Order: sequence, then C-alpha cells, then structure tokens
Amino acid sequence: MAYRPTAKTKARKAEVRQRVLDAAFALVGVGGFGALSMQAVATGAGIATGAVYLHFPSKAELCAEVFRIATEREVAVVRNAAQAAGTPAQRLEQAVLVFAERALRAQRMAYALIAEPVDPVVDVERLRYRQAYALVFEQLVREGVDNGSFAAQDATVSAAALVGVIAEALTGPLSTQTPAGAEGNLVIAAIQAFCLRAVGAAA
Repeated sequence: MAYRPTAKTKARKAEVRQRVLDAAFALVGVGGFGALSMQAVATGAGIATGAVYLHFPSKAELCAEVFRIATEREVAVVRNAAQAAGTPAQRLEQAVLVFAERALRAQRMAYALIAEPVDPVVDVERLRYRQAYALVFEQLVREGVDNGSFAAQDATVSAAALVGVIAEALTGPLSTQTPAGAEGNLVIAAIQAFCLRAVGAAA
C-alpha cells in the first residue's frame, strides 16, 4: 500500500520549507545571492543541511525560488501604483517612484534581483521579472497614447525600454549604496523625468 502523508506531516513539511525560505531571504537581504549557501540556510532555519536538500535539490533552485517570490511581490506593488487614480503621466511617475524607493530602501536585495550574476536558472527568472514589469508599463503607455497624453509609439517596445532604463539607472546607485534620502531622491527624480520624456508626455 502506497504511503500517504497525513495532514500533520504535510503541515510540518510546509513549515520547514517556509523556514528554509525565510533563512534564504535573510541571507540574500544582507549579502546577496553570494551569501546564500545551503549550510548557512540550514543554520538559519535550525535544521540539518541535508534537510534543506529535501525541499530544494540545489542552491540554484533555492535561489530561483527566492528570486521568484521576491519579484512577484515587487511587481504587484508597482502594478498597484500604475493602476491607481490619475493620468497616465502621473501614474508613470508614481510607478517609477515606488519601484525606485523600494529598491533604495532594500539595496542589497534590490541589487540581487536587478543585476547580481547568479546562475542560468535565476537568469531565466530575471527575464520573466522584466517581462512582468514591462506588461505593467505597456498598459500605461498604451493608455497615454490612446488619450493623446503620450506621443504615438509602439507601447510594447517603449515599455521594455522603460524597464531597462529604470533597472540600469538604479544599478549604479545600488552597487555604491546610495542613501535613500536626499541623494536617492535626486536619482529617482532624474529617472522619472527621463521616462516622461521618453514616452513624449505632454508638458
């Protein structure tokens, strides 16, 4: 007769898996993906190293899951900003503000998500991450074009370009730990202004 895990066993397994992820997030938040090792995760989760492999067969798969969960959260927050009340230009500014402010407040994690070299498995997730952001900005650009507040353009191409600009513009400040205060605000304002010019926003 095949073994069927009980509800208690399933709950225990899910609880341990969550502890593994929590430990992994803590490591990446402090030292990037380079700080994540299966042994360090096991120590943080309070379990044996072998137990980590029961949930994630490799470091690459654990990194990919951390990346996936973190980016889904970030995209959701930016999407909410992009869909709030206001003109397309106002919502574009707000979406950029939210993206950049959150990045500058959690710089090590943001750099890990945007630019840190990790593993081909994570690179696949990073591409999906950029595509998800591009869909958010594509809708904004399309709305702006349709109501005449943005210049006529290919919304898909422009959205992809905006995501690239934002990510690249933040990579430098994140790598040098630019403060999230006045200096960070200048960076954000410059990115916002560039994005509005790029889509031909009406003055």
